[in-house]
Parts: sequence; C-alpha cells; structure tokens
Amino acid sequence: MEFNIVEIFLHLDKYLDIAIRQYGTLTYAILFFVIFAETGFVFTPFLPGDSLLFAAGTFAAISMLNVHYLFLLLTLAAVLGNSSNYLVGHLIGEKIFHKNSRFLKKEYLDRTHAFYEKHGGKTVIITRFVPIIRTFAPFVAGVGSMTFTRFSFYNIAGGVLWVIVFVYGGYFFGNISFVKNNFSVVTIAIILISLLPAIIEFFRQKRKTVKPEPGN
Repeated sequence: MEFNIVEIFLHLDKYLDIAIRQYGTLTYAILFFVIFAETGFVFTPFLPGDSLLFAAGTFAAISMLNVHYLFLLLTLAAVLGNSSNYLVGHLIGEKIFHKNSRFLKKEYLDRTHAFYEKHGGKTVIITRFVPIIRTFAPFVAGVGSMTFTRFSFYNIAGGVLWVIVFVYGGYFFGNISFVKNNFSVVTIAIILISLLPAIIEFFRQKRKTVKPEPGN
C-alpha cells in the first residue's frame, strides 16, 4: 500500500514504522515538525501529540530510533512550539479576539484568563497533558499579562515533563505484549488520561456554578 508524505504527516502516530522505513533519519525531522506544529500553531490542534510521543518511544525500544535523541529533539520542538505560539498571541492575539470570530471568541479569552488567574503559571504545565487545549494555552498566555520570562520557565518545565512521560513511557512499556496487541486501545487510553485534568476541572467549575436556591 502506498502512503504519501501528507497522510503520514497527519497520522504519524499510526504510520511511524512506515515513515522510519521510507524516510530513515529524516523521520527525526518529521517528528520534530509535527510536535512543533501541534504545539505552535493554533490551527493544527488535530495533529497527533501524546500518542505520537508514545509511539516514538516504542520504536526506540526496538532500536529503530534513539530514545535520547528523541527526548532532546522533541523537547526542543515542544518548547519552541509553545514559545512561537506565545509570541503570536502577544503580537496579534488581541486583534484576533476583538474580531467577531466564530472560534476565537472574546469569552474564550476571558475564561482562559480566569483559569490562569486561578492556577497561575502552572497552567502552562497542566495543559501540556490536555490535547487541543495545550495548543491554545500558550497563545492565550501571550495575549494575557504573563511575561515571556515567566512563561518560559513553565514552558520548559512542562515540555520536559511531557516528553519524558510519553517518550520514555513508550520506551519502557510500549513493547509489552498487551500494549503491542492493543495499541489503538492504549492510544485511546492515553488520550483519555490526558483529558482527565480538563474533565475534573470542568466538573469542579460546574459544581461551583450550580448553587441551591434559598429555602431548598
């Protein structure tokens, strides 16, 4: 079966073995760009993140990739991606939110600002583990009042932690028989686990907003 570079790029977590065989060491560059894009461009949150890191670690365990190179390269991609996203938000974010956009509504900015107010800089670390939201968090941080120096501290900490958890998780556990035979199920589980912080926070906020009426 033939696969083109675009299809492999969009679903690299599923076709990583094909990419390695077809592109060799160029796979490192493809991995770098996918992780950079997934964290750096607000319009590409659909690219694989957690599952791709885990898959890369899995193939490193069977010597198709070098796990330490992956850690260094993908941490750099994650940190640079978030940094560029922050800078775009800082430079043009307010202009975008002031427009009557269907997706980038001002209320989204206000809600995320409230989240930053409550959780502070650790928001940058927490959202690393929440698909889609992690793509928007640095953008909103740039729009807000967080300085780039402060943002960078949490950005680096979150990027290192994120890559360690998933790349080395794949390296040590990805080739266990159950995981290999049920990789799609494991991928879904990874995504669900990544979403847990957002789900928990959602229900916490829900409970706070739903207050009993007087006399009940």
